Amino acid sequence: MFIQRNSYIEQLEESRFNGQVKVITGIRRCGKTFLLLNIYHQYLLEQGVQEDHIISFALDDSKFEHLCDPHTLSAHIHSLVKNSTQQYYVFLDEVQYAISREEIRNPDKPIRLYGVLNGLLRLGNVDIYVTGSNSKFLSKDVMTGFRGRGEVIHVYPLSFREFFDYVGGEKAESYEHYAMYGGMPLVLSKKTDEKKAQYLSELFTEVYFRDIVERYQLEMKYTLSQLADTLSSSIGSLTNATRIANTLVSNGGRKVSTETVAAYIGYLTDSFLFSEAKRFDVKGNHYFRFPYKYYCTDIGLRNARLNFRQQEESHIMENIIYNELLYRGFSVDVGVIEITESGDDKKRHKKQLEIDFIATKGPMRLYIQSALAMNTEEKMKQELRSLERINDSFKKLVVTKSYVKPWTDKNGILHIGLYDFLLDPDVIRY
Repeated sequence: MFIQRNSYIEQLEESRFNGQVKVITGIRRCGKTFLLLNIYHQYLLEQGVQEDHIISFALDDSKFEHLCDPHTLSAHIHSLVKNSTQQYYVFLDEVQYAISREEIRNPDKPIRLYGVLNGLLRLGNVDIYVTGSNSKFLSKDVMTGFRGRGEVIHVYPLSFREFFDYVGGEKAESYEHYAMYGGMPLVLSKKTDEKKAQYLSELFTEVYFRDIVERYQLEMKYTLSQLADTLSSSIGSLTNATRIANTLVSNGGRKVSTETVAAYIGYLTDSFLFSEAKRFDVKGNHYFRFPYKYYCTDIGLRNARLNFRQQEESHIMENIIYNELLYRGFSVDVGVIEITESGDDKKRHKKQLEIDFIATKGPMRLYIQSALAMNTEEKMKQELRSLERINDSFKKLVVTKSYVKPWTDKNGILHIGLYDFLLDPDVIRY
């Protein structure tokens, strides 16, 4: 099974020998290793790079366990770079295995691996690529650890476009499969629904949870499991650590402090299982401290975590749109716009309207509303209300689960069908 991931190859090609360490991050099993060690490796060979000039090690492989010591790793790579006038490529997969627990636990202790990679960069003829599955010690620290000589390339599970390009068929049918089982690449190799569900469920317990528990030496494993269930069942809903702590108790769990919940949420987001969307006041131009929304990095993982019981189409669609925006390189917030209107008591009252997403990339900003359907005048008025109250000139659009052709209404709001939005990145330019 070979799924081309052209958007990432383009990013990697643009970054070749730019003097920075390319840090490829993302949730485990989303395809980082295959991208680097197979797809990009093959791409370089096709570009004329010699096989022995591509030096690669999978540090989670027991046969390379001795290379998890940074000094040993450095010496071995230097021994393989035999010609100072020729270009070499170094691929290090799952690089967190070369970071000790002591370095992880002590933020004041320098991470030796960063020094090793910076030293390789100074050779001038070595281009370095590393992958990892934990943001706290890779993407969040990359600019400080590499002293400005690191570039993050974040890899996501398959987008719907990548998925559809591989499976083909009818758009609506393919979407329903994607909305059920998500875009983890190996799901496509499973032949039955039972095998797909089993694989996704085991990823949580056998890979993600085990990794988090071992890395942070957690004792409250049940709390971590409950928290993942809670976040999965409330995707797209406003919440905070205090509210979640109370929910865990009300659902029969043990009492747990707000601080512990906040820390555990951090572990889940650092491992890329969930991502956090902050609330942004459009008129006031500032962020709210809380509450936030959380979305699952892969909708299939979310569904499997809940044993495929909660299949709310609108929430699933919202999560998929959110992930698509991240995949396209946008930073994504939840929008809030405050209005004043008369109530039943004839008095003026302030009210907050929500915009599902504010997507920002460079100078570009999009206001996006996700709506399963707008088949009545009342429903259309409800969904468009917040967008119509925005006074700036940035593009506003509403995405509905339909085949509707893109069109712009009298208020300048672009209406797009879901399948066009997911399959054609240029459709937002209508």
